[in-house]
Amino acid sequence: MSIKNWPADERPREKLLQRGAGALTDAELLAIFLRTGTAGKSAVDMARELLSEYGSLRALLGADQERFCQSHGLGDAKYAQLQAVLEMARRHFAEILQRGNALTSPDITRAYLSAQLRGHSYEIFACLFLDNQHRVIQWEELFRGTIDGASVYPREVAKRALFHHAAAVIFAHNHPSGINEPSQADRQITDKLKQALGLFDIRVLDHFIVGDGPPFSFAEHGLL
Repeated sequence: MSIKNWPADERPREKLLQRGAGALTDAELLAIFLRTGTAGKSAVDMARELLSEYGSLRALLGADQERFCQSHGLGDAKYAQLQAVLEMARRHFAEILQRGNALTSPDITRAYLSAQLRGHSYEIFACLFLDNQHRVIQWEELFRGTIDGASVYPREVAKRALFHHAAAVIFAHNHPSGINEPSQADRQITDKLKQALGLFDIRVLDHFIVGDGPPFSFAEHGLL
């Protein structure tokens, strides 16, 4: 049955307009992006098949052009459209957290970090440098690594924090595996960074790990 023949409150587009995007499943959100299905399949059916094929929405969004275009019903046009959507999301949150803006919403911070770090096939360690009123000074990617991890050097982090005259920092890094639980190495380097920056009275407000689902917060789990 075509989606247009579904009850109004079950159609993804109408559901989004009535209840907000957060009320939709991954398949429903993807169906809105796809707009149409294929012969004998609705956009929602197609979205469910794609999510099953890739294993997760993150894996689909992070697929390279060759892999993406191999999937039935997708192609260069859809790939270009998707990349434009992702880049608009990154720029949207970059404008919200531009220099001089105060961090007033944990949800916005999480969304910004997810937009910046999710989907990479290698690990990135980055930092938000803040002033004493928690206003953004600068966002920097400090270290890049492999799928297994990135080497982080407290001395270099401290140098960048002093360069920016930061009073506080928020660290973030991604896990390409999608698992956002901290490893023992993550805990250890966070402790070392906190000690190193503490020598200069620079506060570590949080360390986020970006994977599948909401980013993991060290502060919220009592690990700082």
